[in-house]
Amino acid sequence: MDTNHAPVLPDCAACPFDWPARACRKPGGQGPKNCPTLTGNTLAQEALLATVRDNAEFARQASVQEASGYGDRDRGYDRVRPLKPRIQELMEFAGRMKYQRLGLAFCIGLRLEAAVVREILTVNGFEMLSACCKVGRVPKSAIAIDREDQVDPASENETMCNPVFQAILCNEGRTELNVLLGLCVGHDSLFIKYSQAPVTVLAVKDRLLGHNPLAAIYQHASYWRCLKQPLDRTPGDES
Repeated sequence: MDTNHAPVLPDCAACPFDWPARACRKPGGQGPKNCPTLTGNTLAQEALLATVRDNAEFARQASVQEASGYGDRDRGYDRVRPLKPRIQELMEFAGRMKYQRLGLAFCIGLRLEAAVVREILTVNGFEMLSACCKVGRVPKSAIAIDREDQVDPASENETMCNPVFQAILCNEGRTELNVLLGLCVGHDSLFIKYSQAPVTVLAVKDRLLGHNPLAAIYQHASYWRCLKQPLDRTPGDES
């Protein structure tokens, strides 16, 4: 890479200014030299044009849904309070968009949760298509996985996760909104890549932390302080 001509990358997560003072919060606000709000006006206009041209109603309803998730808005920003769990917001947003057929792509490890989610969505009037990650019963050997890299090395034909097939099933079923429930890191990316309908996430996979990955982030200064150090070894660099 030519470092003399490398782009200046935005890094909002490292912004030194408090939220009320930031340029993205108010006119005349502050930001570092790489603040995209201060330096990316042309790109921001392109993004707005694309939003209005291709996604106007989707974006509008998403913002309406966001505000509806808070109570006491008339009492000022410092007094607002959350009102709804994500599953409720998901259903309300789908209703605002007049979606009737939803796709549920779930991990087989969350099959009990998937059954409950399906029941909730069905009771609320949605037509459901659901597909588990092991659909198709394709062996992991088909993608060059050796037995020592299987979850169960003793298995001769361990079934691979198949997010592309999950997405294709949703596409063939003409779902209007697809919901991800607990797909693995990477598998979720493949589903999103191949899904023709918009995708939202109800819950992500975290085997260790009960599907609450932020638990490690919240405890970064205590029990998970080890994460602030480089990993001892990067998978794939065993040589």
